[in-house]
Amino acid sequence: MSAHDELTASPSVLAPTTPPLASTVRAAALRARAYELARFLSVGGVAFVVDLGLFNLLRFGPGQLLEHKPLTAKILSVIAATLVSWLGNRHWTFSRQRTDRPTRELVVFTAINLVCAVVPVLTLAFSHYARALTTPLADNVATVIGIAIGTAMRYVAYKRWVFTGSTRPTA
Repeated sequence: MSAHDELTASPSVLAPTTPPLASTVRAAALRARAYELARFLSVGGVAFVVDLGLFNLLRFGPGQLLEHKPLTAKILSVIAATLVSWLGNRHWTFSRQRTDRPTRELVVFTAINLVCAVVPVLTLAFSHYARALTTPLADNVATVIGIAIGTAMRYVAYKRWVFTGSTRPTA
């Protein structure tokens, strides 16, 4: 048997020992996306705590400053959460995709957050006024549902319209 016959007859000799480049690149891209999504959700978790915490503090906390004004409390808590989210996403989640135009990023980020902030306000308004579910639990459930919908919308919008710079190498 010639050397050529031995190579073609033995499948173990021909089988690649490393995965094909395409699958390696795909796996790396999926891993990078998973880490980015984990960072996004972490920032969102902090913003969620700020949003829900401030909302409850204003409605039900000491002095019940905005007890009978749930929408005002919600708007104020969304503004505070948006600021927290901007800082976390700009400097951590999407730090490698920042553009060289931070003012443009901030304006588009704010516009997206204004649109997405309407979602939890609408879910709260629907629950509180249209369905007459006015307990603290009902207000919080409506808020959480709205935040979840808004979070998914934000991630897609940030990737598509805010943090559009080319990927920078990690330091």
